[in-house]
Amino acid sequence: MPQALEGPAATTASAAASGTPPQARRWAGVATMFGSGLSNQTGAAIGALAFPVLGPLGVVAVRQYVAALVLLAVGRPRLRSFTRHQWWPVLLLAAVFGTMNLSLYSAVDRIGLGLAVTLEFLGPLAIALVASRRRLDAGCAVLASAGVVVLMRPQPSTDYVGMGLGLVAACCWASYILLNRVVGRRIPGTQGAGAAAGVSALAFPPVGIVVAVGHPPTAWAVLCAVAAGVLSSAVPYLVDLLTLRTVPAQTFGLFMSVNPVLAAVVGWIVLGQGLGGPEWAGIGAVVAANALSIATQRT
Repeated sequence: MPQALEGPAATTASAAASGTPPQARRWAGVATMFGSGLSNQTGAAIGALAFPVLGPLGVVAVRQYVAALVLLAVGRPRLRSFTRHQWWPVLLLAAVFGTMNLSLYSAVDRIGLGLAVTLEFLGPLAIALVASRRRLDAGCAVLASAGVVVLMRPQPSTDYVGMGLGLVAACCWASYILLNRVVGRRIPGTQGAGAAAGVSALAFPPVGIVVAVGHPPTAWAVLCAVAAGVLSSAVPYLVDLLTLRTVPAQTFGLFMSVNPVLAAVVGWIVLGQGLGGPEWAGIGAVVAANALSIATQRT
């Protein structure tokens, strides 16, 4: 989350002072970033295993509960001290947080994990490209657009609703980033993120009750949903906080580019969601656009 980007310098200095070789820190950072991405996508795939029983809505409800417990424990927001000026972006962030997860999981249910995550990834990529005035980034935007056209090309089996849900998730992720910047400036530490997660979770108990009544959950389905919350919310958040203490934000953003590839591989292994050559080409174009844009930025 953006809040973590505000204070890595101090902790990086402490890591350097500890005498740990820079190369060792770099490899440790790469390992933790890979582990975070793999955990995130594996959690999403495991959550999808519960779709036949709980549906995407039920899985997202459980994930929101887990995320709220983790972020409230880490952020420890002092809710009574929040002003109206601080509350409105928190409430918007809470709405975006829930909508983002629901649209993503609904897209995963319809078009598969790899394609859904690739479309969602367009959100942060669009923000990065729009904020830049370099000609190279204009080329990256064209490359990413070509990838999307390939992914969404008309076919008899094309699920446009699923594609649309993936794009909704992308818009939500972009909004999530922008709102997190506002919250990070107005509320110290990770209190804002914790408050937003808590508020978002409050909207899901009625949903959980309706799902449980309509489709009585099995122990296996609940376990999968909880695992999705832990692996896709708790683990990545905590690991990323630690990683950003020793890894530059630019490197972190560059490594994030592999998430669509990880999602496609995990979706194939766990869910049996194989992709054809054109789909891999589209994913590769989006990943390459983001990687090229970040790798050529001046630090």
